Amino acid sequence: MVRVLPGGRLAYGMQLPVQAQSGVFAEGWEAGAGPVELVAVARAADAYGFAYVACCEHVAIPRRLAGAMGTVWYDPVATLAHLAAVTERVRLLSHVAVVGLRHPLLSAKQFATLDRLSGGRLIIGVGAGHVQEEFEALGVDFARRGAVLDETVDALKAALGPEEFVAFEGERFAFSGLGQAPRPVQTPRPPVWVGGSSPAAVRRAAERGDGWLPQGDRRPQLREKIGVLKGLREAAGVVEPAEIGAIAEPLYVGEPGWDAGRRTLSGTPERIAASLREYREMGVDQIQVRFRCRGPEELTDQMAAFGTEVAPLLGE
Repeated sequence: MVRVLPGGRLAYGMQLPVQAQSGVFAEGWEAGAGPVELVAVARAADAYGFAYVACCEHVAIPRRLAGAMGTVWYDPVATLAHLAAVTERVRLLSHVAVVGLRHPLLSAKQFATLDRLSGGRLIIGVGAGHVQEEFEALGVDFARRGAVLDETVDALKAALGPEEFVAFEGERFAFSGLGQAPRPVQTPRPPVWVGGSSPAAVRRAAERGDGWLPQGDRRPQLREKIGVLKGLREAAGVVEPAEIGAIAEPLYVGEPGWDAGRRTLSGTPERIAASLREYREMGVDQIQVRFRCRGPEELTDQMAAFGTEVAPLLGE
């Protein structure tokens, strides 16, 4: 197992704006934004102590879902590689890559190159996917996507390990005697965090993941699922604990003075930090934060306020 988060305190990261414009979470200003805003947010994350910035994957959205999901979904490897060149410290997370859509050797080539270009800052977040038409268009069995993902994760771990020439023998994928370079900077390999909150995803994270990325569970449900994950991990004989994440409620540091939504956690840094520390108490290692904002400048201002005023209180 591979661990990358600093021990002893609650780390924080964020999903990037602009790169995914689902109607569920995108702010109105994102529709008119692009690479300039992405770079500004990534640089702010780099400056204010964020553990990672994340980018999600969809290949193509069918018309039946386009109204809710939108069709703007930047490619995660291309986007994170671009941001690697304009940042120095912050890690780069695919949250999540639907790696079952492609052969693991192809994914390994992309991920190894990204890890090399970024100086060893990649975190590979993977998920099963949920849009059937994407799988059908690419010739992948949607009904078997969970089993395909399990084997793909195993194959990726082998292909991204320390050996240039690796061997893997599975039910769907088999390769040996094939070398890939450049190799990842991280040893023994980049970490793999498993996304999703279904029973199958929790099992996959317990048995195969270096970390777990829950999909928006409320606090009581999250506490229960963390217990399930730890039990499954112990039963599988995995000794190293998983790095457990959570998606926090929307945040606003200070009083917004506008309708930021009833679920938004706002107020003083002390109030916000006290609430977020509850995640640490239930066994969470990192929280993914999202800030309500009306434009990119307000977003980077919120990131600065969180990093300088709230974050120092998270370890108390």
